Amino acid sequence: MNRMMPDSMSDVDTSAGDLLRETAERLFRAHCEASVLRAANNGIWPAALWDATQDAGLPLALLPEEAGGYGVPVADALSLLRVAGEHAAPIPLAETMIAGWLLAQAGIAVPSGPLTVAPVVVGDSLTLARDGDTWRIGGVARRIPWGRDAAAAAVLVTYQGESWVALVPRDAWTIEPEANVAHEPRDTLHFDGAVIAAVQANVGAPELRGIGAAARAQQMAGGLIRLTAMTTQYAQDRTQFGRPIGKFQAIQQNLAVLAGQTAASCAAADLAAEGVAARSGQSAMRMPLIAAGKARAGEAAGIGAGIAHQVHGAIGFTLEHSLNFVTRRLWSWRDEFGNEAEWNRLLGRHMASVGADSVWSEITAA
Repeated sequence: MNRMMPDSMSDVDTSAGDLLRETAERLFRAHCEASVLRAANNGIWPAALWDATQDAGLPLALLPEEAGGYGVPVADALSLLRVAGEHAAPIPLAETMIAGWLLAQAGIAVPSGPLTVAPVVVGDSLTLARDGDTWRIGGVARRIPWGRDAAAAAVLVTYQGESWVALVPRDAWTIEPEANVAHEPRDTLHFDGAVIAAVQANVGAPELRGIGAAARAQQMAGGLIRLTAMTTQYAQDRTQFGRPIGKFQAIQQNLAVLAGQTAASCAAADLAAEGVAARSGQSAMRMPLIAAGKARAGEAAGIGAGIAHQVHGAIGFTLEHSLNFVTRRLWSWRDEFGNEAEWNRLLGRHMASVGADSVWSEITAA
């Protein structure tokens, strides 16, 4: 693999995040042209984009060095998804990173190629059974990201009351094709086949949902950065009544709100990443941080997308303009791995459980 990152970053952690983001920025700027987004919108797999991403080693960012990764801090690894979101990259980078992380938790070797994870919908469950010397998986998982394009899946299952991680090959499932509003695959997978490996692991559905939510928060933050730049530029270029529409006070007010929401989403995404990074050894993820981050980033995505389309008008919905490739992803991502209502309920239950005397200290500790 011809990586654009150094083989070891143990001595340069302070600059690892910057280097990772710079690598991703160069790559996505070169390979995420509007034509690629339009083709992906029509169901065409962006092979060149994925190959470049894999050659750069970006899907390995969440892996420790002993698992073939770079060993960068979790927050720095997740931050490259902000760059991917800014370019509306139509590939399963987030899902492949999460799948790799899940497999690494179980000590399972991470295969190359695009990966996905399952299950992602609350209530879906998959079974694991012994069949001679092999393991077999069964069940149905809904809304699986990029299921039709994945070479394999990292799957959470419960076996004899314990949490297990299984690496499942592509030929172990069949597909009912579905998609989100951004036309990204969100397929129903019917599992019935042998798995490559299955290992009991100290990771469960809450952790998978938590890291997925943190990833989506980063993608939304990146999308909003792009929206702010696009909308500000359009307001400067578009004239009405003899002057740029950005000179009108109402537009200026909307742009200020959009900038504020974008800043809030970036802070919220960093908060969620901090919640994931808290998992180390016996320490668990800090779910309240993830809850607050995902909920706030989702709220910002809804407000920001609305303002961007108000400023752009009808042209923003057309395939001739790139705006809708970003906003449709924002609308999708805010609902995936838990929407604002779900995470706000979790945060509310947590704050109620700490008691009135500890509410302020709990807020300031974040």
